[in-house]
Amino acid sequence: MSVKSRSIAKQLILWLSGALFLFWLLAVGLGVSVMREEFGEIFDSSLQETAERLVPLVVDDLYLREDTTTPRKLTALRGSVPDEYLTYQVRDADGRVLMHSHNVTPDPYPAPLTPGFWEDESRRIFTVSAVSSSLFVQVADSLDHRQEAALEGMTALLMPILVLLPISIAAIWWIVRRALLPVDRLRAEIAMKDSGNLSPVELDDLPQEIQPISQSVNVLLQRLTSALEAERELTANSAHELRTPIAGARAQVEVLLEELPEGSAREHAKRADGALRRLAALNEKLLQLSRAEAGIGAGRETNDLVPIVDMMVDEFNRSGPLKGRIRYHRGTDDHLHWPADPDAFAIVLRNLIENAGLHGLGEAPIDVFVEDGQSVRVSNASPALSDAELSQLRQRFARGNDRAPGSGLGLAIADRLVTQMGASLVLSCRSRNGRDHVFHATVQFGEPAA
Repeated sequence: MSVKSRSIAKQLILWLSGALFLFWLLAVGLGVSVMREEFGEIFDSSLQETAERLVPLVVDDLYLREDTTTPRKLTALRGSVPDEYLTYQVRDADGRVLMHSHNVTPDPYPAPLTPGFWEDESRRIFTVSAVSSSLFVQVADSLDHRQEAALEGMTALLMPILVLLPISIAAIWWIVRRALLPVDRLRAEIAMKDSGNLSPVELDDLPQEIQPISQSVNVLLQRLTSALEAERELTANSAHELRTPIAGARAQVEVLLEELPEGSAREHAKRADGALRRLAALNEKLLQLSRAEAGIGAGRETNDLVPIVDMMVDEFNRSGPLKGRIRYHRGTDDHLHWPADPDAFAIVLRNLIENAGLHGLGEAPIDVFVEDGQSVRVSNASPALSDAELSQLRQRFARGNDRAPGSGLGLAIADRLVTQMGASLVLSCRSRNGRDHVFHATVQFGEPAA
């Protein structure tokens, strides 16, 4: 079960943006709460001041009137004004309305005739008494007015979020990406390390928090390099040391074969000779593997690889078990220029041709194609192979389902060297006529790096 990787930068951006948004909402909520309280004090002060200033004016006006039995409605000095929120009434001690503003009905307010503030669901009323509590002036303010003022204040605080939040997210993204840039560089450097690139991580400007990671990686790479070098030296030295005794044993067995008459002893000697031949071939592959692990594939200068193909095809066609079986296909003016080591490319081609000879069907011919500036392909008749089997052939000591002799190292060595050259080894098996299959091993070259 695969675990989906998470990005530190993405998490930081999301969490910081979310925290910023929540803190802003909290600040707006506290601001609105304070505004409502302050607005209430301001409106109450205005309400009280208006009522107290109306008292002397109302008393003088009422005492100048003769008829006080019907409520008097004051006429507005201006036309209809939609935003008039304050209304007032003048009532006597019995609760009758003696005078009221033009924007309120003559029905008395539900507020009691008690000096001070009173509030219901729609209005806040301030009552003040005059003339020994025989007259009462009541000034009312609409609560919708107060709610509207608080709502407009809250909207004024929330509106900047629509503009500032995207800008803040962009700023957070830029800051986080810039802060994590050393981490990305370290990740890229570590990702480049493999058995062919074990050079130390050289990043001197890393932050203090991740410098120990770089140092630990370098220590690990140094220990791994030492272990691989020891393994390569052991393989190469062992193979070199085995060459001489294997060659001497083969010579002794060949002399013995010449001296022994036909019989069981001679058959045993033949089997011993075959075993020594297989051991010599395996020893040769181990030498090639040690050279491949040493990274000899990449060349310092660009070479034309077509003459090497010519030489290898001619060598196999002149002698050995594949004599006369190789068909060579190339144009007279074909060239294949690539920065690859000639000896390494010769090892690759030798392994591909030997693999085709060992695992091909019967005595079927082997085709070698050179495509000008693009690829070298070795093809042979083969049993059907699935994609999984083709992928497995690149591994060391991996072999197909046939019983042909071989060490299982040829394609692994070729794949390793081709990768060092900056090219790719493409393995495929295709049907030729609905029954027979053809195995293709293609060294695919791309455009060389500048």
